[in-house]
Amino acid sequence: MKLFHFVGMGCLMALSVQAQTDSTAKSTAAEIIQPQLRPSPLALAQYKTETCYLKLTYGQPMRKGREIFGKLEPYGKIWRTGANEATELTITKEVKLAGRSVRPGTYTLFTIPNPDSWTVVLNSELGQWGAFAYKAENDYLRVEVPVQKNDQIYEALTFRFEETEAGADLHLMWDDVRVRIPFSFVK
Repeated sequence: MKLFHFVGMGCLMALSVQAQTDSTAKSTAAEIIQPQLRPSPLALAQYKTETCYLKLTYGQPMRKGREIFGKLEPYGKIWRTGANEATELTITKEVKLAGRSVRPGTYTLFTIPNPDSWTVVLNSELGQWGAFAYKAENDYLRVEVPVQKNDQIYEALTFRFEETEAGADLHLMWDDVRVRIPFSFVK
């Protein structure tokens, strides 16, 4: 960062000297535009076979010493399952999610955390910010999955696909919680 500022200042000084020596040049200083980094970066989990592609796009919040489930994310309330924009799941071939058929498409993924089980919600309305405008009437599918305690503490919300005999499980891990969402591929 210091090197960037040093080089940037050197360029600005060179522009200033050039402008002073050339009476026809306009006196302007170049404005340096810095990227706006999000506190919760965009993250991606994906799984691909010869015939099916699963892609999950989500904002990845950090724990930052907070108690997550039951506190920051209250039990029994709809959650965007990430940060910033609501999490989106793209499926390119018919699959079964926890035994229920899901057509190919892109869905918003919401969850309802509870101490012993979670409700996983696929919603048909895309482009949502958080869960502020969530409407249950747009739900495509709801399934219940068990929640497990992790041996590790995950600082960042992390999703990972793991291959299974029937397809792939999507694992959600944050703090000391793990939720396994099973996908099986329709033959």
